[in-house]
Amino acid sequence: MRFITIVTLLAAASSALVAQQPKTFASAADVQALAEKAKQTRKADQPTFSQPILQLSPYSANLESRTAVGPASIHEKEAEMFYVIEGSATLVTGGKLVNEKRTGDNLSGTAVEGGTARQVSRGDFVMVPENTAHWFSKIDGTLQLMSLHLPHGAK
Repeated sequence: MRFITIVTLLAAASSALVAQQPKTFASAADVQALAEKAKQTRKADQPTFSQPILQLSPYSANLESRTAVGPASIHEKEAEMFYVIEGSATLVTGGKLVNEKRTGDNLSGTAVEGGTARQVSRGDFVMVPENTAHWFSKIDGTLQLMSLHLPHGAK
């Protein structure tokens, strides 16, 4: 019995270590598999489904699948870069969050007022500086994005 307990604990520890390993490469097939997983896993009432593509602390690149307008955000300690993989949308940057509330290290809201709206589509890159409100105010079908979080002062 003691042996089984030790083996179980070692297996759990090993799994935890594997989960913490940085992921520094993802093939096009890996990203496509994540996109397919999003189609299968996203709930009908879930506007955004995010999955990690690569992680090397303090950086993270995520695949975001968006099918509907979600909350607006301000990241106080990091910039965020978007690359549009598929689809198109209207992205509003700047301005002020509507119904602002704190969610952990970030601020969120129901919309952005007074910002600059721009149409984004496949192949576009957008850099949103830290402390800048941003919101996808209109999603045309399904939007697939790579989002890269860039912490302030990271070296």
